[in-house]
Amino acid sequence: MFKGNMSKLLKQAQEMQEKLEKAQSQLSELVIEGEAGGGMVSVKVNGKQEVLELSIEPEALSEDKEMLEDLIISALNKALSKSQLDSQEKMNSITGGMMGDIKLPGM
Repeated sequence: MFKGNMSKLLKQAQEMQEKLEKAQSQLSELVIEGEAGGGMVSVKVNGKQEVLELSIEPEALSEDKEMLEDLIISALNKALSKSQLDSQEKMNSITGGMMGDIKLPGM
């Protein structure tokens, strides 16, 4: 009897692993944008929190160095925050919320 339960458990674990791998693939294709300074700086990241693109409007270059740095940081933080939320929602939909608030690197 224990053997049957163990087999079922291993099958469920394998199915979960396959779903997680599929989710990771989907997250790498997800593109999230963050902007700052009314769009003067925009950043695109994927669902794995990898920066894909940084765009700076020419008028932002005339700002002082510290202002531009703040705009870049703000845009990055917005994009990464959105990406983390989207990733967590995706993982919760796959795991049925079993992982709670556990944060997986790159997810």
